[in-house]
Amino acid sequence: MKIINEDLASLKRLVQTKTQQLTDLKVESAVRDIIANVIKNGDAAVKDYEAQFDQVKLTDFKLSQAVIDDAYDNLDPKVKDALLLAKRNITSFHEKEKATGFIDAEQPGVLRGQKLLPLNRVGLYVPGGTAAYPSTLLMSALPAKIAGVNEVIMVTPPQVDGINPAVLAAAKIAGVDAIYQVGGAQAIAALAYGTETIPAVDKIIGPGNIFVATAKKQVFGQVAIDMVAGPSEIGILADDSADPRQLAADLLSQAEHDKRARPILITDSADLAQAVSDNVTSQLNVLPREDIATAAVDEKGFIAVVSKVEDMFDLMNTVAPEHLEVQLKNPTQYLNLIKNAGSVFLGRYASEPLGDYVAGPNHILPTSGTARFSSPLGVYDFVKRTSFIQYTKDALAKEAPAITTLARVEGLEGHARAIESRFDTYYD
Repeated sequence: MKIINEDLASLKRLVQTKTQQLTDLKVESAVRDIIANVIKNGDAAVKDYEAQFDQVKLTDFKLSQAVIDDAYDNLDPKVKDALLLAKRNITSFHEKEKATGFIDAEQPGVLRGQKLLPLNRVGLYVPGGTAAYPSTLLMSALPAKIAGVNEVIMVTPPQVDGINPAVLAAAKIAGVDAIYQVGGAQAIAALAYGTETIPAVDKIIGPGNIFVATAKKQVFGQVAIDMVAGPSEIGILADDSADPRQLAADLLSQAEHDKRARPILITDSADLAQAVSDNVTSQLNVLPREDIATAAVDEKGFIAVVSKVEDMFDLMNTVAPEHLEVQLKNPTQYLNLIKNAGSVFLGRYASEPLGDYVAGPNHILPTSGTARFSSPLGVYDFVKRTSFIQYTKDALAKEAPAITTLARVEGLEGHARAIESRFDTYYD
């Protein structure tokens, strides 16, 4: 794994270059064509794309409840117990995110307030392909259910041998209302615009490959989306108290996701940097997903050596990683130095996969540096806020001159007259 010793300014420029997500014009064009075809031809277009991209000829998109129940009933008990544990912890964490509206009646004759309403229907995209992610389903569906969403539907790419039973069991555990065997950009288009079979949703949640991410970006506005997710990332801050074998394992836990994943270590110890690099090399040789992880380590990964702890945090805040491990002595004392991160893991025993599966905080997180301005998925992503206002005539009369003045400053005479129509006297 590359070890870089440069000044802080040069390291920041390197980080920003490696973070930048360039638009793939060929993918953009291909996705635009897919969306247009699905809008025009509905189910027929989706079936054609599934046969083309997933090599599965479908007669019916929707999975029967019997198939879902069978997957749950026959699931390995250890897997079922792990999913149920994850559900308990995810639920207990996200229950604390629930918010309420408010009413403000402090001014005489004025009633103001805000009410929170759950979305009516959301669509969950659950990736298939090289790996199955029942954990992602739990992370998507459970906050939606806690928020009170009326209908939660799921799409996932069809598989020649059938959808992974653990994914189907997780859907049952999370209370998903319907499952459709559809993947890729065509699934996003179907969720956004609806087809004869698949209902249109209000919001689309969940990660996917570059075609899925591009499709979500293109349908935004027709529907809401959680984020345009990029490749997985892990940033680790460590000093000489950390175990290089464990650090290497944690870096590879994310590198194995995707050839474009970003594993980054920042340390103030040159000896630790070399030990971690050596451990990454040796562990790669025995990793089942070696080819994927090696590509990520070689293309996007690096170890930066800086002179002091403050510089470690300064540089990592520039990275704004999806996952941030702080493996320093007394890690909690550094929380205030963390400005940009999706989820933070403190200490040796908070390894990143803990957050992926059972800790409870959501693992659908901002990537590609977007932790600078966005947050993990939560209950708040499944509600909308509506404000309300009521004024008495006397209260409106008190503020009418200011309203009509501002309306006329903006050249909107009709606005001013709408207020004045409530009174016998016109306001200058």
